Amino acid sequence: MEHMKNSFLKAVRTPECGRFRPVKVSEILLSRKNTVFYILSQKENILMKKSNLNRTSSLILVGTLSLLAIGNVSATDGNGVLESDDMVGVSFWLATAMMLASTVFFILERNNVAAKWKTSMTVAALVTGVAWYHYTYMREHWEMTGESPLVMRYIDWLITVPLQVSEFYLILAAIGAASAILFWKLFGASIVMLVAGFLAESGELDDGLTYPLFAVGVLAWLYIIYELWAGEAKEKVSTASEGTQFAFKAMAGILTVGWAIYPLGFMMGQGNDPDMNALNILYNIADVVNKTAFGMMVWYAATMDTKASSSEE
Repeated sequence: MEHMKNSFLKAVRTPECGRFRPVKVSEILLSRKNTVFYILSQKENILMKKSNLNRTSSLILVGTLSLLAIGNVSATDGNGVLESDDMVGVSFWLATAMMLASTVFFILERNNVAAKWKTSMTVAALVTGVAWYHYTYMREHWEMTGESPLVMRYIDWLITVPLQVSEFYLILAAIGAASAILFWKLFGASIVMLVAGFLAESGELDDGLTYPLFAVGVLAWLYIIYELWAGEAKEKVSTASEGTQFAFKAMAGILTVGWAIYPLGFMMGQGNDPDMNALNILYNIADVVNKTAFGMMVWYAATMDTKASSSEE
């Protein structure tokens, strides 16, 4: 019976002569098997080309950032010289270097996480990249004038802080538990916090409004904390993987403890003779921790979730 199956013939038209010739079923099955292998190999080649393209794009972007960094360092006209005993200037330089290194790391690691996490990694790179760009100018401003670059700080924060709070939404979106309402609540609260903080700290308005505006900014920050620890975000992340939950809580902890440095800095800047050196060092340390460590937690969540998904497959 087995011999009969293998020798069973089908009639097919050959392209050479246009006539029918007998073909074994085993030949047909072999042909189909080869076709499947060909399709799979083509798919693998496409994926490899796409991966190589992503790596090439990342390397080009990293190279561009490196050229910008070199150009920025060499563009100093010589009037601003960093003194070895200028701890504020040193803190500006360290913060600038950390922001650039973090940006390069996040860009390169973006290729190693699942597709659903790539936006989160891109935003993490944007946060440190924008901060690096502003720190190059804040560093030079301090070297040239010895004055606190308050306006440039708030321009930086106005861009990076909303991006940071949006990371919570993106993490929830990656696990399929996000809502547009949550995004707008976190985004809106961060804008209120920053605008109120700037008006209070810059002294642009009447002195009698300084502390009321400061209170508005603190309340907006506390509202963000509530949403993350007890509100909608806390409820939605409970369905995520263990690694994602750990990263989410760590990010919320950074936002709670790390951002508490900024109200403290505001209080240090008040009075007739505030210590601006200590204030700038404090702000620089806070920015490095709150931006780079925050991004590292995003990377950790993306990496753990990607590994978990790969092991399940």
